[in-house]
Amino acid sequence: MSTATQRYDFVIVGGGIAGASCAHFLSERGAGSILLLERESGPGHHATGRSAAFLNELDFVRPLQQLKADSGRFLRAPPPGFADGPLVDDVGVLSLFETSWPHFVDQIAPTLAADGVAHLLLDDPGSAKARVEVLEPSTFRGAVFLPESGNLDVYRLLSSYLRHARARGVEVRFDSEITGIQVERGRCVGVVTAEGLIRARSVVNAAGAWAGVVARMAGAAPIAVQPMRRCAVTFTAPVGVDPRGWPLAAHIDRSVYFEPEGDGFLMSPMDEAPMEPCDARPDDVTIAAAMERLATFAPRIVPQTLRRKWAGLRTFAPDRVFVVGEDPLVPGFFWLAGQGGCGIETSPAVGQIAADLLTTGATDRFDARVLSPARFA
Repeated sequence: MSTATQRYDFVIVGGGIAGASCAHFLSERGAGSILLLERESGPGHHATGRSAAFLNELDFVRPLQQLKADSGRFLRAPPPGFADGPLVDDVGVLSLFETSWPHFVDQIAPTLAADGVAHLLLDDPGSAKARVEVLEPSTFRGAVFLPESGNLDVYRLLSSYLRHARARGVEVRFDSEITGIQVERGRCVGVVTAEGLIRARSVVNAAGAWAGVVARMAGAAPIAVQPMRRCAVTFTAPVGVDPRGWPLAAHIDRSVYFEPEGDGFLMSPMDEAPMEPCDARPDDVTIAAAMERLATFAPRIVPQTLRRKWAGLRTFAPDRVFVVGEDPLVPGFFWLAGQGGCGIETSPAVGQIAADLLTTGATDRFDARVLSPARFA
């Protein structure tokens, strides 16, 4: 295609779950010509491909919990033909509370009911141990069990978004990095790549940890989206412990969670280390400290060796709520960023909200003002 003819209604920058869901829902609406650009050789290389792959509908940031609850309904019962198999295995999520238990019961638990999230409060720590036998009940005062949350098939979800988008005519280009954002008379009109200028009615910034970099190219509102590293490891279960079918168990006050991974475990320190956008690497000191915390409430499973370790970047806005909407300074530049650690599990709701806003400028799915980048202007 010659440079002069590269014109699209929408150019989406980023081939992770945010960009893929946006492409899917935009194309579902028949929104026009759509191009998705991803600088890596395939989709979901960074945050999407390094997640713990879980749907956990509990969130201490209320708007995110609402988006999770909305998305959970889609993920558990997707439209006919959307995916080639189930997206969620509802083994459940078990969250343990120590000193924060009274606050959770009084302030957070009522919001679960209000948002329609199935949950069971466990005032007796022994009831939690009955679900995950390796827990030490003396280390927490209570727990909440979400029976409809569970394992999320991230690959199936991402590939379904892209498959349907492509079937409707969305063009996807990998190994295609943008080098600039074209702004004319104060309006974003396209992106610049090695192939030259690609014009668009709207440019969608779904660049994950690089969202701030892309925004600066456009001269957009200076929203301080911050990438933060999170580590994860896997290891073998000890002799006599079979974790298959257990829920994810997260000790909220001690900042560690673990879940079954095949016949072993996946564990995360729940770390949030600020970093510049990069190909994140795990930190051994952080992992070792997490193992010490794990030993206080699940000592039986602390491993001597690890199978695998990795890290990814989760990107947060200053208030930890997503940034979705047209930039207040540069019309035509659309933010789809700041998804923190729950971009995958909220992608059905957020993808539809973004498609609504891009096509009509409004949505009845959610209060768009809560997500709007204008809240930082």
